[in-house]
Amino acid sequence: MENENNANEENKELQVVEEVGLQNNEGIKIANEVIAVIAGKAATEVSGVYSMAGGLGISEVFGKKNMSKGIKVEAGQKETRIDVHIIVDYGVRIPDIAFEIQNRVKKAVETMTGLKVVEVNVHVQGVNVIEEKTEYID
Repeated sequence: MENENNANEENKELQVVEEVGLQNNEGIKIANEVIAVIAGKAATEVSGVYSMAGGLGISEVFGKKNMSKGIKVEAGQKETRIDVHIIVDYGVRIPDIAFEIQNRVKKAVETMTGLKVVEVNVHVQGVNVIEEKTEYID
């Protein structure tokens, strides 16, 4: 019985320390790669984004999708800056896509990490041009 009381008291102390740490973001360090994955997922969900820009990574060679591709993150203890490099579909309005990416990335990263996003810079690296199929009549 005495062991149970001691264990309960230790759990309560641990829980209080964790709650205080989460409120102040003290002692919590989120890796840049984690922030990059969150930002990459949010950016690829925007209609008109063909793909993320960047070279072919080793994980993609083996068939695994790299969600942090095309994302550069500079994170401090309380705030972060994010650069998003994309390729857009031909015919889309680029300022609208960039604005939507900025909003979605900022919301996703701030919601999931508690960090303040001070910048989301969108770099359009290319345009995907879809070739139309033409039928030849003999």
